[in-house]
Amino acid sequence: MRIDIITLFPEMFEGPFGYSIVKRAIDKGIVEVYTHNLRDWSTDKHHRVDDTPYGGKGGMLMSPQPIAACIDELKSQREYDEVFYTSPDGELLDQPTLNKSINYTNIIILCGHYKGVDERIREHYITKEFSIGDYVLSGGELAAMVLVDGITRIIPGSIGDEMSALSDSFQNGLIAPPAYTRPRLFNNWEVPEILLSGNEKKIDEWKHEQSLKRTKERRPNLLKDKKID
Repeated sequence: MRIDIITLFPEMFEGPFGYSIVKRAIDKGIVEVYTHNLRDWSTDKHHRVDDTPYGGKGGMLMSPQPIAACIDELKSQREYDEVFYTSPDGELLDQPTLNKSINYTNIIILCGHYKGVDERIREHYITKEFSIGDYVLSGGELAAMVLVDGITRIIPGSIGDEMSALSDSFQNGLIAPPAYTRPRLFNNWEVPEILLSGNEKKIDEWKHEQSLKRTKERRPNLLKDKKID
């Protein structure tokens, strides 16, 4: 998969993508990540990429010219499955969206900034808008990092134990159950006996019950309009 990120701050991605699963996936050639400084496509002599919005109100808006020029150039070189835009009013990013995204070959991520982008870009270039929560950040770079990390870790070959990703929280619509490791007794706290029984069927049933219980307690919204046994 190739991921092109359009941003005002390409340096922000060097640290997060230089470690852990994303770095290993890049080193293996499983995923390619390219950052593009939006200012390089600005025709303004000072390389400005923002301007005041029509109709007043405070703040600045990302100008359409450099964004359109950058996306047009990328699209002239290859086809893209999606052009993502990080926006607080976009669709909330969830696991099903990430799961679907691993089938893509090439994607573009436009990092929002200031008060957002000119609406004409959203209407004519953006194919999917997403948000990572009901709050506002200083820019869309962090949201783009979340998207890239979330997609990369479930691409086959990115992690050593591929089954591990399938048992993560939200993969089955529920929060993951409690998990334990050695030692069996720690500070006089014991591991649940069922996990030591060796009975895989009973263990799976216990894990499902615990996932359901934990989801009801902590994230009941996940169960809304869903029939989960």
